[in-house]
Amino acid sequence: MSAEKEATHQKLKAAVHYTVGRLCQRVGEDEGKVFSRHVIAAISETAFRQCEIFAKDLEAFARHAKRSTVSSDDVKLVARRSSALSIFIQKRSEEINQEQRDLKKKKDAGKRKSRDTEEDSRE
Repeated sequence: MSAEKEATHQKLKAAVHYTVGRLCQRVGEDEGKVFSRHVIAAISETAFRQCEIFAKDLEAFARHAKRSTVSSDDVKLVARRSSALSIFIQKRSEEINQEQRDLKKKKDAGKRKSRDTEEDSRE
């Protein structure tokens, strides 16, 4: 691995470790528990490795479909191993699709309104 890639890899690992530490702290406060540094490190390492596996799988799925971009269907496919994650991603995907449809409707309505106004001003 090149020095630049290694530096980026370490920065990402540090960011995951920091985030896991903050989450553990928040959960610990809510539940009255304390997470040891070793537990936080183990959770961080597990999460980071799982993300690496997901990334490789996503790249493989996109490549298999002869695409250079990962799609939401690829993400759903990766999530199939965990029913809770799969359900969450499916719901979130539906919410995003609905938001995009609503935005498109607003945009189309705005275009129609401006055309109608333009036609009225001509008359």
